[in-house]
Amino acid sequence: MKNNKPSFSLSRRNLLKGLGAASLLPLVSACSSTGLSSSSAGRVVIVGGGFGGATAAKYIKRFNPAIDVTLVEVNRTFHTCPFSNLVLAGQRKLEDIAHGYTELKEVYGVKVIHARAEDVDPIAHTVKLSTGTTLHYDRLVLSPGIDFRWNAIEGYDEAAAELAPHAWKAGAQTTLLRNQLEAMEDGGTFVMSVPDNPFRCPPGPYERASLVASYLARHKPKSKVLILDAKDNFSKQGLFTQGWRELYGERIEWVSLSNDGKVTRVDAARGEVETEFGTRHKAGVLNVIPPQKAGIIAERAGVTNADGWVPVKPNTFESEQAKDVYVIGDASIAAPMPKSGFSANAQGKVVAAAIVASLAGFEPVNPTWSNTCYSLLSPDYGITVADVYRIEDNKLVAAPGGGVSPLDASPAFRKAEADYARGWYEAIAQDTWGTRY
Repeated sequence: MKNNKPSFSLSRRNLLKGLGAASLLPLVSACSSTGLSSSSAGRVVIVGGGFGGATAAKYIKRFNPAIDVTLVEVNRTFHTCPFSNLVLAGQRKLEDIAHGYTELKEVYGVKVIHARAEDVDPIAHTVKLSTGTTLHYDRLVLSPGIDFRWNAIEGYDEAAAELAPHAWKAGAQTTLLRNQLEAMEDGGTFVMSVPDNPFRCPPGPYERASLVASYLARHKPKSKVLILDAKDNFSKQGLFTQGWRELYGERIEWVSLSNDGKVTRVDAARGEVETEFGTRHKAGVLNVIPPQKAGIIAERAGVTNADGWVPVKPNTFESEQAKDVYVIGDASIAAPMPKSGFSANAQGKVVAAAIVASLAGFEPVNPTWSNTCYSLLSPDYGITVADVYRIEDNKLVAAPGGGVSPLDASPAFRKAEADYARGWYEAIAQDTWGTRY
């Protein structure tokens, strides 16, 4: 008998309603009852205007409007990685995942500077911009996302990415990969190289494979998807593989690390890859997702470790290596929280509360966070993993009550999950950026 009940107790309705409501609980106790005023005002600079940085900017101003908040983001329009796979599949346009900063500026009074943060001096408390401007801060939030470990795979550098796109930063790369997919001859193979952990959005490559397969089934029925993976398992694997069989038959092939799935060399000009044991694969379209690290400004701030990520104090996300510097989102080491947009949004709220309390002379409280990751296997087939996180023994741990969608669910259940995913995206985008432009 098929089990069509969710296998986790965390209510989707409550998740969507709260968008990290668990993370808001400490905010109330930390901020709303303190009678904050201009006496606690200070200067906060935030680098990065994605899910983490934009959320932190908004919530600092919500908690204490007297604080001077400057957001530094090089792009005037931010394209989200969530739902970019739908753009690849032809289900959404690039402008559907584009967001601007009008609400932050006009409603909340955040100063938004479109420039690149070039350097940080954590001793002098300054940030140098590509314009030559130097910003002074009392507290600094870094939410720079990821950068790539170019040439970690032989032959794959920035120039190669213009031939074999990664599309792991949404925008121009998304358009490039979409155009290549449209131009691919029927019968060609979409080859995807997936890195070892950690990397941005653990289920993302497998959602991409699913939605590309959905496009191929409609427009290029002789084509297939080949996933070459540097791992032996992946997030929501049972749900993905079951869905692939149901929806696409043999159209998606996954090759694990143990079965020679690790790509070690790329010839972008020829559209070829070579694996660890010398197997070569020719692609109609080649999508290489390279190994990753924290955004480069984190390294220049001196807060990354030898692996290229940022260790943080779990209760505040303040850097373990630089006082008054907070790091959120993909750049931080926050396991078991995944590197997801939802996580960054929740972390942004908690950091906002911690900074407001710190500037007012209060001790931060131990927060909780929530995260949900929706994945679409087709426009009407969704799966989910959800968790709540808390502090135990000065470590971030997953609390009881989370889980994943059930196996063997009905088509109606999967369609409802897909509908929840679309609702989640619209809600979290509104919470982060407000109006679209």
